[in-house]
Amino acid sequence: MFRIQTYYLLGCLFINAILPFIFPLWKDLNGKSFYFMMDIVYVILFGLSNTLSLLSIISHKKRQQQFVMGRLNIILNLILLGLFVYRTLNTSGETAISEKGVGMFLPIFSIVLLVLANKAIKKDEDLVKSVDRLR
Repeated sequence: MFRIQTYYLLGCLFINAILPFIFPLWKDLNGKSFYFMMDIVYVILFGLSNTLSLLSIISHKKRQQQFVMGRLNIILNLILLGLFVYRTLNTSGETAISEKGVGMFLPIFSIVLLVLANKAIKKDEDLVKSVDRLR
């Protein structure tokens, strides 16, 4: 029914829209969990990633636009991952972050799914171009 890239994009949407509410990014020294909602930058970046994933799913007829949005979403998730790494490495010693949570690795899973989706989109585009050449 759906193309394979739609399932990859739905997986990315699930990872960025639902799982950050469940898994904390990290825990501080007091054992208090830090979720993405506690920082406006993370809320904005996760929201933009969700929006791009949803727009990519909706624009299934425009493969080139879908491919570009996938690339932008990969860059956005890399920025998000970079901010997580910067936040953990820039803190002095064990002052702020005591234990890393599963939530820090969610952008990695999103990036993998987005790369697979872009691969499938490219494959579809190449197939359409080859059929057009035969006509």
